[in-house]
Amino acid sequence: MVSLNSKELHFLLVPWLAQSHIIPLTDFAKLLALHGVSVSIITTPINAQRYKSIVTHALKSNLKVQLIPLYFPSQEFGLPQGCENTDTLNSLEFFKDFFLASEMMQEPLEKLIQNLEPKPSCIISSSLLTWTQQVASNFKIPRYIFQTVSCFNLYCSYILNQTKIQETLVLDSDSFLIPNVPHKIELTKAQLPYDSRKQSSQDVQSIIDKIKQSQDLAKGTLIHTFEELEPWYIDAYKKVVNKVFCVGPVSLCNKEMDEMVDRGNKASIDEHNTCLNWLDSMKPKSVIYACFGSLCNISFLQMKEIGLGLESSNVPFIWIIRGLNFTPQVEKWLRDENFEERVKGRGMIIRGWGPQVLILSHPSVGGFLTHCGWNSALEGISCGVPMITFPMFAEQFYNEKFIVNVLRIGVRVGVEVSIDSWDEEKNGVLVNKDQVKKAIDQLMDKGLEGEERRKSAKELAHLSKKAIQEEGSSYLNIKIFIEDVLHVLKNKEEGS
Repeated sequence: MVSLNSKELHFLLVPWLAQSHIIPLTDFAKLLALHGVSVSIITTPINAQRYKSIVTHALKSNLKVQLIPLYFPSQEFGLPQGCENTDTLNSLEFFKDFFLASEMMQEPLEKLIQNLEPKPSCIISSSLLTWTQQVASNFKIPRYIFQTVSCFNLYCSYILNQTKIQETLVLDSDSFLIPNVPHKIELTKAQLPYDSRKQSSQDVQSIIDKIKQSQDLAKGTLIHTFEELEPWYIDAYKKVVNKVFCVGPVSLCNKEMDEMVDRGNKASIDEHNTCLNWLDSMKPKSVIYACFGSLCNISFLQMKEIGLGLESSNVPFIWIIRGLNFTPQVEKWLRDENFEERVKGRGMIIRGWGPQVLILSHPSVGGFLTHCGWNSALEGISCGVPMITFPMFAEQFYNEKFIVNVLRIGVRVGVEVSIDSWDEEKNGVLVNKDQVKKAIDQLMDKGLEGEERRKSAKELAHLSKKAIQEEGSSYLNIKIFIEDVLHVLKNKEEGS
């Protein structure tokens, strides 16, 4: 019998094809490789080009990380040519087709594994990629799920599913408290994730059922959080799920400036010269950074209100406009209103991708206007930046409650309903410019409340950095996870 050790392990990472999954899993690959294991990341040809710089940086540090592209059948499922990432979907209505196309990656992955050397020791995949459980079973290797949401989110969702609170709600305005948690967490029906608010179609329900089944079969769950951030919710979730390993914030593996610049995509401007020089000219903690992720489809009227709110605040700002929001109508408004000239010297607009971690970690940034995607929230936390919360859909309202009610490092802008239940023609916009200005004023206030938020944010940033360092909680959890894989494989050897 051959005795395995961690240096011989080969981890196969299979992220869901979205920025919010590929980026943290690629960062996690680097953290794994720091423990001496080999890591292969399965992706598609276009995504491999987008993220190859991350692997280049890893190789420079003598880390054993590689990207392996597999064919993605976009056109066969009615998707545009080259559509290999959810941020290239013209509409979220294509999500089901995208999901089905991703399932077709199973056969090429299995063919790859048959010829791969060294053989994979385990598979780590996003929960949406349920077919990876069958791949793991076929090759008799363990599979672990990587969750890109918090334990607060996971446990609150679990409580709601257990108590069936949402089934008793009739009106969107009906509010309720999440029971059996230590904080006052009040939500409305309109703020719940889409599949909780509406009776799912047979197709959607089938996907949800598959996800739950594959989670039950997984050997454990890796969660993008850290022990010190949400101890009560982590302990509670550990009691309802098999083997939980908190391994974040993974973005902190990027320590050099060029790693932060290249992380995720090619930035739209020369950060070293334009963006960083502009930030260097600003006072410490004086700038608002506004960014709403790559999947939030914000209407033109709402974009206009955000811009006018940033302008009227008289606070320096960087505003990232990307993805579905970078429309000809928005560009025309910026041009016709001479917006950039009006805010010249005080405001900067970046069209497309911006180096978020690099900007958030700059000493001049004092606030983050965010859509409350968990990766963005955790990046704000790890950089010690208080937040203005502007949730729009999915789990983002949970994240708002966590930032504002639990951590107390945020201010609500005032969004009351999910964007996918909003009738813009009938109801106008989610929030107006005055609400945006008021939230900025409140966050940047020099009074006692503002100082408490900044102090808390600074303390959490310190704890996050400590967690990822050697002998920190997340570092040790990665070590325990690797030992768990070794243990599973040794048991398999002894049983064979």
